[in-house]
Amino acid sequence: MSTLAAFSFRDPALIRVLYLIAFVLFIVGLRNLTHPSTARRGNAIAAIGMTIAVIATLLIPAVVDYGLIALGIGIGTLIGVPAARNVKMTAMPQMVALFNGVGGGAVALIAWAEFRDYGGSLPLETEIPILFAALVGSISFWGSNVAFAKLQEILPGRPIQLPGQQFINLGLLIVCIVCAVMLVTGSDSETLFIVILVAAAILGNMFVLPIGGADMPVVISLLNALTGLSAAAAGIALDNVALIVAGIIVGASGTILTNLMADAMNRSIANIVAGGFGGGGGAPSGGLADTEGRTVQSTDAADVAIQLAYAQRVVVAPGYGMAMAQAQHAVRELANELEKRGVEVLYAIHPVAGRMPGHMNVLLAEADVPYDNLKEMDEINPEFPQVDVSLVIGANDVTNPAARDVTDSPIYGMPILDVDKSGSVIVLKRSMGTGYAGIDNPLFYADNTALLFGDAKESIQAVTAAVQDL
Repeated sequence: MSTLAAFSFRDPALIRVLYLIAFVLFIVGLRNLTHPSTARRGNAIAAIGMTIAVIATLLIPAVVDYGLIALGIGIGTLIGVPAARNVKMTAMPQMVALFNGVGGGAVALIAWAEFRDYGGSLPLETEIPILFAALVGSISFWGSNVAFAKLQEILPGRPIQLPGQQFINLGLLIVCIVCAVMLVTGSDSETLFIVILVAAAILGNMFVLPIGGADMPVVISLLNALTGLSAAAAGIALDNVALIVAGIIVGASGTILTNLMADAMNRSIANIVAGGFGGGGGAPSGGLADTEGRTVQSTDAADVAIQLAYAQRVVVAPGYGMAMAQAQHAVRELANELEKRGVEVLYAIHPVAGRMPGHMNVLLAEADVPYDNLKEMDEINPEFPQVDVSLVIGANDVTNPAARDVTDSPIYGMPILDVDKSGSVIVLKRSMGTGYAGIDNPLFYADNTALLFGDAKESIQAVTAAVQDL
């Protein structure tokens, strides 16, 4: 009985054990997210881990205002659940950007609250992480909001730059650093802390505005890494093990993914952050000829059906056009019809196709496309000379041969899907508009390329019907 009497749910040892269990579940969940067949389970495991972490946090003796916490949880639930359930797959990238921004904003507010409570009495090992969390969290929040606005087309997808943009950004960063140094060296002025938050907010906006739509997947990944680092810093300040571990996992994975995506574009992260790339998808021409007099070959569903039905190997190269048209299920139905005829159907996945990392993988997994049929760029590129037909669905910039052949092209050197080396190429497009890089695609004018104009979903459904009629 004495042992039971001494037991307390607010025992720091119990709380640390719960945190330990939580971040083990985080890691196991993340490991399961590496494959579509286990991703749902991984998400559930990580969610259980987060639930345990929340419970552990509520058991901390300093946490006493449960009414206010319940109010926050209620408001978040009322907003978050309907938003998550109703979001379309085409809007998932901006949802990711928005949720990531909320995380960064929460970290910045936590840092501010801690400073208000303790001010100049904070020890140095606590104050430095708090200042870092405030700076980076504020940048992540406002930068993510701009990314959301660009993806949602509230703001133009093209780069928006001011004269001397880089000097403005440097000046804002210097202001943040100077204020932080003044606080660390003895000042307890809350005004200086607010200046850091405001300058970081402006810097977050200025950081993303000059970056074009073509680079937005990399930006989302980078901002995600920044949010993780700011959360880890807040965890250090609060002596919260779960927050430290979760933040480090997010920061590390986001950094690795950002590097991988930058490598896939053959560009440095510094070059991407410098901005000015990507025209936002303007349409240089409404007809079938460009300014150089080149013309494209237009085709129809019946001709495409014949080519596909009598091919031995077909490769689908999906891009954002497939997401916009919600055509993934129609693509799967077409593949089913072709496979009944003995046609091998594979899917070529470029690392930066779509508007967020793994966008195409998620869409195709939703349509129950076998994971083994999805081929990464390095795996599928050597196979294109043996491919009878490549079906390009909205993958504009990542199939542009100018990246290989045109030395003054802004995407020169970027690895692409070598669809132009196929026997024939069918490109599904609404019009002759450019992709997010804002440049023309020589693939459209190649002798072995034909364009099927119209909504991608409707076009694929028409091709499927024509295949069935053969």
